[in-house]
Amino acid sequence: MIIHLPYGRAALTASIPDEYPVDIIEAPAAPPAADPAGAVRYALDHLLGNTSWANFSGARSAAVAINDKTRPVPHDLLLPPLLERLNALGIPDREITFYIAVGTHPPMDPAEFSSILPAEILDRCRVVSHDSEDDKQMVYLGETGRGTPVWSNRSYVQADLKIVVGNIEPHQFAGFSGGVKTAAIGLSSIKTINRSHALMTHPDSRIGGYESNPARQDIEEIGAKIGVHLALNAILNHDRRIVYVLAGEPRAVMAAGLERCRQVSQVAVQQPYRLVISSPGGHPKDINLYQAQKGLAHAALITQTGGTVILAAACPEGTGSPHYEDWMRDKHSYAEIMQRFHEEGFRIGPHKAYQIARDASRVRLLFCSELDHDLAQRLLLNPQSGLQQAIDRALAGLPPGERIAVLPHAASTIPYLMK
Repeated sequence: MIIHLPYGRAALTASIPDEYPVDIIEAPAAPPAADPAGAVRYALDHLLGNTSWANFSGARSAAVAINDKTRPVPHDLLLPPLLERLNALGIPDREITFYIAVGTHPPMDPAEFSSILPAEILDRCRVVSHDSEDDKQMVYLGETGRGTPVWSNRSYVQADLKIVVGNIEPHQFAGFSGGVKTAAIGLSSIKTINRSHALMTHPDSRIGGYESNPARQDIEEIGAKIGVHLALNAILNHDRRIVYVLAGEPRAVMAAGLERCRQVSQVAVQQPYRLVISSPGGHPKDINLYQAQKGLAHAALITQTGGTVILAAACPEGTGSPHYEDWMRDKHSYAEIMQRFHEEGFRIGPHKAYQIARDASRVRLLFCSELDHDLAQRLLLNPQSGLQQAIDRALAGLPPGERIAVLPHAASTIPYLMK
């Protein structure tokens, strides 16, 4: 059988001998909206929750939190109709600011803004990139019930009308992205993100969970303290095309979006596999290792202990985290990584090493990427020279007849065992 895996902006191809049955693990195909622009306008015309545009008729400024280049958000479809709505409220372009919510990712250079934003937005409105390590940008808003200190972007918080834009999709420990998360994490201080993300080690902080997920509920509290008024969220299919659009109060948007997202992304499997071949889904899901790691985490959910996960992720921008690379310089085993991580306490960067070690200590990881081979070795990623070589190596210990799973869009797929 010939398999094709998304890889960067292209694809990798490899063959699997016929004596190994192959299961392609994909959620049922979700047809795209027939009129995506119309779907956006409909959502903006029919706000969810107990709110309406009339509630903001007195607003004189608006702040819109948007995702950075690591998220495939269809800004070209979502933002122009939103800008029309803000103008209709009487808010002029000069009082509308778009904040690129990078979280702990490096701030985006203005030269890159055109890669994620339509020209109309860049020509008419102010666009700034957040920096989570610039304390001068932050304002303190108190603590969540779980003890997270909320430091958020001061200019965003001070706007009369605060909006978040993004996708609702699976998230490996927050359950789902979407809603207030764009601002709650994307526009907060590294101090806030460190403490909130530390909840990822809680057993209930897992993919597909929401109400009982402590990491996600902490994010909701952060968003409430920031005072996010509205969310505009899309749900995409594996072709990155809009299936649904929802707008309104953030909690109401999430409540309506969760089941729709599960329909688009959730798939059951009968039993765990001894070999899973995984791609995060190509660009931008594999733009760097920081993002691509999710392809391992989701594949490990359906991999037997002692089995193998082959992760194919281009990572053209390297690891995406200097903090992660620096922390790994003196680490020589997965056991050491996990021990040191628990001893030192949660920190962004090292948490990525922990996530990889958590899964790679239970299953064998074979990694195919464009990362420098020596760097990948030092990071304990077990780099391979190519996808076919990795598959041949994995099959060497697999008896004929053993079923193999292929996850072409692992980062946006929720695989789960039937039991």
